[in-house]
Amino acid sequence: MGCINEITGHTRLTGLLGSPVAHSKSPLMHNEAFRLLRLDYVYLCFDVKEDNLKTAFEGLKKLNVAGFNCTMPDKTAICELLDDLSPAAKMIGAVNTVVNENGRYIGHNTDGIGYMQSVKDAGFDIKGETMTLLGAGGAASSIFVQAALDGVKKINLFSIKDRFWEKAEKMVDMVNSNTDCDAKLIELGNDDILNEAISNSKILTNATSVGMAPNTDNCIVKDFSIFNENLIVSDVIYNPMETKLLKIAKEHGCPTFNGIYMLLYQGAEAFKLFTGKDMPVEEIKKKYFS
Repeated sequence: MGCINEITGHTRLTGLLGSPVAHSKSPLMHNEAFRLLRLDYVYLCFDVKEDNLKTAFEGLKKLNVAGFNCTMPDKTAICELLDDLSPAAKMIGAVNTVVNENGRYIGHNTDGIGYMQSVKDAGFDIKGETMTLLGAGGAASSIFVQAALDGVKKINLFSIKDRFWEKAEKMVDMVNSNTDCDAKLIELGNDDILNEAISNSKILTNATSVGMAPNTDNCIVKDFSIFNENLIVSDVIYNPMETKLLKIAKEHGCPTFNGIYMLLYQGAEAFKLFTGKDMPVEEIKKKYFS
């Protein structure tokens, strides 16, 4: 059987669509996993902006690709081009993984699965617990829906009233109608309301870009007096590896973790959708994430 170092006439194409994509770790992860498992696939990056997405997708269909990932700015626009969406992708309204199923292209969203697996990897179980989630963009939406599907009891979703607000309202309604989770959308801006939600939560998750390099001095939370050892604090950001939020939370005794393993595990779920095989996660983790 072929592997990534031996391209054959049977090699299946997978890849990443988005812009920019040159910085992505996805080719490293997937191609190394193909090599380790001796699978005849290859994974490449394609810089595709939203206005060229339809043309690029039609080309990939003609080439009968095995599947591909989508990153910004293509995650929402791709939904309208696909034959069907997974239940989670329908609720989220965004897709990061597309799989060719006998000529039908099905959209999935593995970001939330990646986050929930990273929670387990960090040693926590939040089923039946309360979450305070900051943000309503792509990452936050994925986490929000998957957490509800996985049994988180209550989610307080905080967001500014931006272009994502109306979509977030619909998403909260769908989660409340289709899961046992009690979800609420709350406008960011009142620190007292945010502090009360955090005080009643098992986990606080920042799913915004606030605190990401180069703006590392920024933090949504202003009052850290409510932080204690019973509150888990996580951040989807991994540049820097320790945001201001995580640093101060750790100083207050909170267990913390960042978003690096969310990246790993969302990729592992996409890999399984492409190939039907489990990614050798421990080997990939040791080589690219340690």
